[in-house]
Amino acid sequence: MFYHLFEFLEKTYDLPGAGMFQYISFRSAMAIIVALLIGIIFGRSIIDFLQRKQIGETIRDLGLEGQLQKKGTPTMGGVIILLAILVPTILFGNLTNTYVLLMIISTVWLGLIGGLDDYIKVFRHNKEGLNGRFKIVGQVGLGIIVGLTMWFSPDIVVREKVTRDAETSFIDKRGEEVNIRQQVVIDSRPSKTTKTTIPFIKDNELDYADFTAHNNTATCILYIVVAILVVTAVSNGANLTDGLDGLVTGVSVPIVLVLGVLAYLSGHIIYADYLNIMYIPAAGELVVVAAAIMGALVGFLWYNSYPAQIFMGDTGSLAIGGIIAVFALCIRKELLLPLLCGIFLVESLSVMVQVGYFKYTKRKYGEGRRVFLMSPLHHHYQKKNIFETKIVLRFWVISLLLAAITLVTLKIR
Repeated sequence: MFYHLFEFLEKTYDLPGAGMFQYISFRSAMAIIVALLIGIIFGRSIIDFLQRKQIGETIRDLGLEGQLQKKGTPTMGGVIILLAILVPTILFGNLTNTYVLLMIISTVWLGLIGGLDDYIKVFRHNKEGLNGRFKIVGQVGLGIIVGLTMWFSPDIVVREKVTRDAETSFIDKRGEEVNIRQQVVIDSRPSKTTKTTIPFIKDNELDYADFTAHNNTATCILYIVVAILVVTAVSNGANLTDGLDGLVTGVSVPIVLVLGVLAYLSGHIIYADYLNIMYIPAAGELVVVAAAIMGALVGFLWYNSYPAQIFMGDTGSLAIGGIIAVFALCIRKELLLPLLCGIFLVESLSVMVQVGYFKYTKRKYGEGRRVFLMSPLHHHYQKKNIFETKIVLRFWVISLLLAAITLVTLKIR
């Protein structure tokens, strides 16, 4: 909104200082400040409102230390996160940018699905919440929207180098002629492509069209399936990770930071060329969105850190995971997510292994056996009597480590 307003004022009235809003760095800084302030200032009012309405968390007794003390803590705090993301994005983002619009739609879409789940738990007193099938339908729906937008939108392109072989001749110190063959960039053209990035590979680009013999219809379907899988996996992974005070919030901050850095580099023609990564025009605008997300998460930690005064609920956790997934798809870095979102992956795998092994042993031995004391994995460590804040901080450290390794993949190939 301000981006367009001050662009108009600068062009029409030559307003001094209006040009600052054309800089991504300035708007990103403003977005993170506003998001933080919304989370901290309005968060208190939202918590008080939820307490007055008695919108508290229903706790199942799982035998975990300090668990029942959290009974009645306000939930649906994801509303704070959603507001702190959407308001700065709308205020400081370029609302004609397809990537920004896609992020806004994704935030609202999954926020509504998570909100409906929390509503059923709190007001309908149904501990199961929204039926899992409806959650999956919502996630699949978002995956289809993202896949179709990435495929059909004329604004979503990659600029690829056009090169030709060139030969340079010179005379060396010994008076001998030396010929050097090299490729010279002669042009850069936008192209619709389904290429993505593979980590740790020298020519680190994979084209989904290679799997379909470049058949357009088959490639479109494959890309939509990939988008669905990414959105579903990451949003569910974040949802499973949300089990301790500040856990998913703190783990997500380094993830979003790295995605913001990658968006900036991919959207900057000089840095993209230097790092030999895909140049994605207009992707730099996603830095403003990343700044808003980070500000929202850190602001929410003000009240969500131990002992939590509010829980984000599915309103927040589903949205956070979905936002991360869509962001990665936009900058064509979805294959980095298993590394970058390693915490989400391990938490999801722990549940799958636990359930699968339990069912297998029950069929084979007539009695179900477990791999972990409890799943998801953070509850396993709780059962081992490790204090909650220590588990959370260690998961944060691991997330920071994975984020650093993900950035290193830019150079290690």
